[in-house]
Amino acid sequence: MDTGSTGPSGIGFDVTVPTTARMYDYWLGGQDNFAADRAAALKVEESAPGARLMAVENRRFLQRAVRFLAQSGISQFLDIGTGLPTQGNVHEVAQAINPAARVVYVDNDPMVLAHSRALKTGENTLVAEADLREPEVILSQARRLLDFGQPVAILLVAVLHFVSNDDKPGAIISTLLDAAPAGSWLVVSHVTGEFSEEGAARSAAEYRQVTPGATVRTREQILAFFDGLDLEEPGLVRVPEWKSEQPAEHSIRDVWFLGGAGRKDRAATRV
Repeated sequence: MDTGSTGPSGIGFDVTVPTTARMYDYWLGGQDNFAADRAAALKVEESAPGARLMAVENRRFLQRAVRFLAQSGISQFLDIGTGLPTQGNVHEVAQAINPAARVVYVDNDPMVLAHSRALKTGENTLVAEADLREPEVILSQARRLLDFGQPVAILLVAVLHFVSNDDKPGAIISTLLDAAPAGSWLVVSHVTGEFSEEGAARSAAEYRQVTPGATVRTREQILAFFDGLDLEEPGLVRVPEWKSEQPAEHSIRDVWFLGGAGRKDRAATRV
């Protein structure tokens, strides 16, 4: 249903129906959210009081991962489920290190697409419309800018927990990685119930009112997404701990997100 509200490029969206991207924007202190999004976010916070902190720490993890990869020589980034633009976007972090770095943003939310396309990102950045459940479509769109003969960083940050097991997230990752050469990377962050099983289950139930696929996974299930890859130190850890100089104790204790990065080696074979 279109309520008549439009984004900057004239794309209609319903402001009465919450979206995960706008809820995340609210937690990050953004302005691109509506009453329905704030109400849904507050319901999640009843089960996950650290939801706002998790969003902030997850964003910092993304920025550190992109910075690390750009400093390691990666110049191509495929950011899937990018969410609404904010400060320190992937292209800003990567291109601050390598101005020639190329970034493809992928999302299926009309408001995200409209705001992302309104950014002045230059010719080395592309915004594509696709769903994570259709990896071949994503690859087709990404090839408009990225050279898959060269290493690519595939970023699946705070998105896989919106994909149900029925949608086979492992197979989706395999399709994406099979298209990328040796030297490519996979970056994942994902909510887990390891630290508060009851709270994570309740917050996932609230999220399922917004997106049916919301799924909480164990550390072992998340780690399986890196099968066949060389996991970068410090491994799969709470996101504030990943290559952070000195994370605050509360940031570690109250964050239910695990994050990590794995490199595709020439000898690696995914199953």
